Amino acid sequence: MGRAIGSNAKIAGVFEATPGVTPNAGFFSIPLASHTMGEERPLIASDLLGLGREPQDPISDVATNVGDMVVPVDVRNFGRWLKLAFGAPTEASGTGGEEVHTFASGAAALPSMSIEIGAPEVPAFSVNYGARLNQLKIGMTRSGLLNATCSLIAIGETAPVAATVMPAPTVLPVLRFAQATGSILKDGVALASVTAADLSFSNNLDPVETIKADGRIEDSDPGMVMASGSLTVRFRDTVLMAAASSGTPCELDFGWTNGPHSLLFRLPRVFLPPAKRPIQGPKGITAQFNWQASGALAASMTAILTNDVASYA
Repeated sequence: MGRAIGSNAKIAGVFEATPGVTPNAGFFSIPLASHTMGEERPLIASDLLGLGREPQDPISDVATNVGDMVVPVDVRNFGRWLKLAFGAPTEASGTGGEEVHTFASGAAALPSMSIEIGAPEVPAFSVNYGARLNQLKIGMTRSGLLNATCSLIAIGETAPVAATVMPAPTVLPVLRFAQATGSILKDGVALASVTAADLSFSNNLDPVETIKADGRIEDSDPGMVMASGSLTVRFRDTVLMAAASSGTPCELDFGWTNGPHSLLFRLPRVFLPPAKRPIQGPKGITAQFNWQASGALAASMTAILTNDVASYA
């Protein structure tokens, strides 16, 4: 036995056929940068009077399991997070032997996942079950590592045991997309002078807070989809200002490449609000446009992942 360290952590997952029930097969390894998952059950202080100044025993409140998993945006493994966010993709063969996986927002039902997090030094392995993806957020900069923050709501977490319940998970080699390969297009034309951007997709999950003996939620139901984000640009032209002033929607594409592989987020109907252009010193003037996407005519967000994985179905 020893002290647990993050570099040796073992993280594996499996999609569930029944929400909250961990299957016996189909496990896969999960590359991870950090996480804040885990069940919490706060204590409620006693409110009894007349027993002196010393407090009586507290009681346990309901359980919650809400947290983030920060994962690399990579060529292969990231498809599983897209499936958790959007549902199973439509799949087709592309050019050069590549496979094209298209994920679209707005599905009536979403999958759930069991995620085991293990510390082999202790040893201690526990499973966060019934996990659904509430929000997916990616920030774009000129350089650095490209990660996504996946905000999850899970039904619960099992008590730690000494051995994994997910033996021999499938391992897909990690091949990351880089911030340096990112591109942003408006109506098919590359936007100039974008210094930072972020895109966020939310399923607006609604926890089903059923009264149960175990104190856990029953599940989480998908709510209204929301796709939004921001564009920070150096003030050099009026392209985005004109779109904001007119109120006319535009198409925005956010993408990355790695050789023949690519990831593209397409938002066909985006509205831009007018933005301030503050002057805060002698350096360049910037403006930030906080956009929102609409799904009035089609899916508000589509993710197209092109790689060498046969299927995520």
